[in-house]
Amino acid sequence: MPAPTTPTPVDVYESGDAALRVVASSPDPEANWSTVHALAAWLEAAGADGVHGAVPTYDSLLVEFDPGVTSARQVRAFVLLGMQQIDFIGAPARAAREFSVPVVYGGEYGPDLERVAEQQQLPVEEIIALHIAKSYVIRCLGAPAGSPMMDGPDFPVPVPRLKDPRLSVPAGAVAVAGRQAVIAPAAAPGGWCVIGQTPLTVLDAAAEPLVPYVPGDLLRFRQIHAGEFADYAGRKLEAAR
Repeated sequence: MPAPTTPTPVDVYESGDAALRVVASSPDPEANWSTVHALAAWLEAAGADGVHGAVPTYDSLLVEFDPGVTSARQVRAFVLLGMQQIDFIGAPARAAREFSVPVVYGGEYGPDLERVAEQQQLPVEEIIALHIAKSYVIRCLGAPAGSPMMDGPDFPVPVPRLKDPRLSVPAGAVAVAGRQAVIAPAAAPGGWCVIGQTPLTVLDAAAEPLVPYVPGDLLRFRQIHAGEFADYAGRKLEAAR
């Protein structure tokens, strides 16, 4: 994960007895995202006694530690050292991979597609065209089970969440809400608008890690027809070679 080109200010807060929350506080969301992910990569590569987790999101990072081994004060100093390091030498380099995701849109696979089209005042075909028009950076992993959280399509206005969330959304559901996009790796309740579904297996309970992507990787959606859904059944989501 590349470091930002100029230093980004951060604030560090205690989060309970065994974690610190590091918040990037520049007015540039892209710089904030780059900073917390670069810092997470540096912390993972550098290692420190008692520090056993660094979970980045859009603009913050949760650093978990064992209070029996180290202290919040020591971890804070380590975090600030990491900020100095990424400002001068950058975080460990890692090339982004791209994943191609086949999707059946609408109908039983995307029950909210027409709802989104009506809300956006666009034809269904244009909603699909906008959704497949670009590659999406995975900003962070969310619930459930490592969902790839991404900036959404270039719709005219944010997409409202459902007033009544579903008790179960199937694995592979492709959904949008606000200005974000996501794939559901596993079946779970959900209040996002489901516009399609991929037949690929995203989460592999027998694999380590459970999902094949990490923040910074890219996803690109492509439309397939309902008759092709079964052709992909049993295939795993894999990076393009």
